[in-house]
Amino acid sequence: MTESQKPPAKKVRPRDASSVVLYRRRGPRIEVLMGLRHAKHSFMPQRWVFPGGRVDIGDARVPTAAPLRPAVAARMAHCTPTAARARALAVAAVRETYEEVGLMLGKPVSGTLEPVPEAWRGFFDLGLAPALDGLDLFFRAITPVYSPKRFHARFFLADADRAEGALKGSGELEDLRWLSFDEAFALPLVDVTEECLKEAALMLASPETRERDDPVPLFCYRGKSMTIRRL
Repeated sequence: MTESQKPPAKKVRPRDASSVVLYRRRGPRIEVLMGLRHAKHSFMPQRWVFPGGRVDIGDARVPTAAPLRPAVAARMAHCTPTAARARALAVAAVRETYEEVGLMLGKPVSGTLEPVPEAWRGFFDLGLAPALDGLDLFFRAITPVYSPKRFHARFFLADADRAEGALKGSGELEDLRWLSFDEAFALPLVDVTEECLKEAALMLASPETRERDDPVPLFCYRGKSMTIRRL
């Protein structure tokens, strides 16, 4: 165990986070969007990842254009304490996608909306609100106890062809690329990203699994050993 892998003096509680695997179909080819985390990031610098980040306080208050589908809400209930928290996690997934790659998973809304957090202004200025019905929960992961920053991340699939806006980086992710699964697996990936890709490929190969309400796989560590729990 290296110095950075020694358990912290005080156990760090994982923070809720959301990540999105955006995909698109080009004939028989399925591509996923990945980017390289900036070298100055304190968490997983210079690693190939998907758009994502922690839940903000404002995510719980943001109005939405469409709720989670029933099957997805049921899957969220297996790993999230309340329906309100599940909704905030899904909203955070939409926000992080917008902030990091410029794509908006939203639908038009009419009428006057309540004031929204500043991070959402560009999104709502176009008459859109987050559409949660295009998200599919398929994987989750908890950072190991020896990490100084810990997250309990829920991973969602989303069809990029249903998104508004143009692909553009924010500086958090560099070198954004659309990659086939084979191309993505050929990158130097951390273990959680590799396992996430495997689960994404399985769900996209079997669309009927999207309407199942059983728990999704959990990537975690027991001691120094990686494990995937399928409850």
